[in-house]
Amino acid sequence: MRKISSLSLCILLALASAPTQAQPLLRAEQRDAGFTGNIPECSDTGVLGTISARFQQKESEYWHSNLEIASYDRFHQSGFRTNGPEFIPRRYCTARVQLNDHHYHHVTYWIAEDLGILGYTYGVGWCVSGLDRDMAYAPNCKAARH
Repeated sequence: MRKISSLSLCILLALASAPTQAQPLLRAEQRDAGFTGNIPECSDTGVLGTISARFQQKESEYWHSNLEIASYDRFHQSGFRTNGPEFIPRRYCTARVQLNDHHYHHVTYWIAEDLGILGYTYGVGWCVSGLDRDMAYAPNCKAARH
């Protein structure tokens, strides 16, 4: 009887230590009913308004500058869900901005589903090339790209 229980124990240990089957990756929408994959386009006025307001606030409060974004053009979507379908849906964009000093810069930004205030709206991250003074997305906004 003792040999049988030792054999049973060995079998159980072998089964427990066997590699498990890899689970297929699920789209974020399948894991959490809150995700839909619907994200505003790169040229959405709400997204651009958010970037403009935050840029002006950062320039004014932190850098004591009067710089503001005057206009946007040359929109380009550089990626959509490029991190993979199992991650929070994101759209990556670039555009050209003209500042109120009449100089042009490129802005790199991403729009992510449900990363806004309290998760009720989209979130936006951005970086203006040449004006990332705190190097949050260094070098030259590369870390803001997909």
